[in-house]
Amino acid sequence: MTVTAATSPNRCGWAGSDPLYCAYHDLEWGVPVHDDRLLFEFLTLEGAQAGLSWITILRKRDGYRRAFASFDPELVARFSEADQARLMADPSIVRNRLKIGSTIDNARAFLAVQQEFGSFAAYLWRFVDGVPIQNAWRSLAEVPASTEISDRLSRDLKRRGFRFVGSTICYAMMQAVGMVNDHTVDCFRWRELQKG
Repeated sequence: MTVTAATSPNRCGWAGSDPLYCAYHDLEWGVPVHDDRLLFEFLTLEGAQAGLSWITILRKRDGYRRAFASFDPELVARFSEADQARLMADPSIVRNRLKIGSTIDNARAFLAVQQEFGSFAAYLWRFVDGVPIQNAWRSLAEVPASTEISDRLSRDLKRRGFRFVGSTICYAMMQAVGMVNDHTVDCFRWRELQKG
């Protein structure tokens, strides 16, 4: 059951009052993810968000799932130029040629990482030694846009052929998939996520 704006003791300030945003904050953001398909989804959506608001991407999330084969990297890696043309005409996603192309390229790089490490999750979680970093921010102003770890992750992903994986995008993904607990200490989810 989703905690509503009216019943929540307190949320991170960025969650606002939009029901979609509140549900994302309450149920997903900061929860550790080890499922490769969901990690590919977050990698794609965070890249798509570059230059846009996250609520815009959340509203298009179902469209992305339809357009990109439920984020199955094996299927997306086989997308052709005709698929790219089809996606450029799809209003349910962000119609940006570079972002669409990067998703296909990233699917191919994602498969290579899976082959090397056994899973993308195994690769990704090495950057935090397999354990979420528990921060204790008192305000949103304290939360960084990037860190030394996201810098390293970004460099390594780029070296492996990924695109739209700058350090800020990588840190946003780390926050989303629970590699860091960046809920502020006055948020009801901060303590819940510390319990594991």
